[in-house]
Amino acid sequence: MGILNSLLRAVTWWNGATLNTQIFTARKGVKVGEDDEGNVFYRTADDSKRWVIFNGEAEASRIDPDWHGWLHRTWDEPPTDKPLAHKSWEKPHQENLTGTALAYAPAGSLRRADPVERTDYEAWSPE
Repeated sequence: MGILNSLLRAVTWWNGATLNTQIFTARKGVKVGEDDEGNVFYRTADDSKRWVIFNGEAEASRIDPDWHGWLHRTWDEPPTDKPLAHKSWEKPHQENLTGTALAYAPAGSLRRADPVERTDYEAWSPE
């Protein structure tokens, strides 16, 4: 199983880092921190590059806004050094759930286990 995992890592990017990314990270990466999901953030010594190695599936919406701003140079200090102030009404970050079983389904949706009977219109029926 170890050889298969190594081979898959060498040719896929969606389940963590590729082999080339791991080699680059080992040679040039300076660990900056981790987020609540277990994603690990790196930069080069001269801060010319910044990147993330995902813990599991590589899905960009899994990165919270604090780390996203650092990755895209909206601010220079990472959230580990200078945490952002959050308002009391802000909800915690949630990844994009579209296409998953946890995606939002309104009351009348057929995807719901208990679809609600609609009474606000009458379906057309050809006679």
